[in-house]
Amino acid sequence: MDDFTLSPCPKCKKEISPQAKACPHCGHPINMYRGYQWRSQGEINGLPLIHIAFGRDKSTGKLLVAKGVVAIGQFAIGLIAIAQFGVGFLFGFGQFLAGYTVIAQFAGGFYFGLGQFATGMTAIGQFAFGKYVLAQLGFGEFVWSVQHKNPQAIRYFETLWLFVRNSLGIN
Repeated sequence: MDDFTLSPCPKCKKEISPQAKACPHCGHPINMYRGYQWRSQGEINGLPLIHIAFGRDKSTGKLLVAKGVVAIGQFAIGLIAIAQFGVGFLFGFGQFLAGYTVIAQFAGGFYFGLGQFATGMTAIGQFAFGKYVLAQLGFGEFVWSVQHKNPQAIRYFETLWLFVRNSLGIN
């Protein structure tokens, strides 16, 4: 019998059938949105440990934003964010991201940014801006690029590379 329970239109709030493709009163499309979200039951300070969200809310049509300790989605905000557009306060990975440490096409990192366009205290990218910069075209205090070969930048990035290799067990 739930199929015959009327529900309010998301736009005009008048009662409509859940079977309707559009509101007969205002024409607002109904059930035309596709989206998915999942939240873990575990929480920290009211945020789920993991929140995955893509697409639009099926009832309101609003874009779904993943918000959690680990947030995964088109749009995500979390301590760790994996997203097309997002903020990862500790770490972010995706296309357009901002955060403390970021790997993205457009990486707005505070401490570390790696991407085609990157910012951060340490910035590595095709175009990069930061204090220590390794880039094709870079701007910063210590730059290692096609045009600039600052000795302090070279030492810094060689030391960083050695640290990464040793951490990964690469000889």
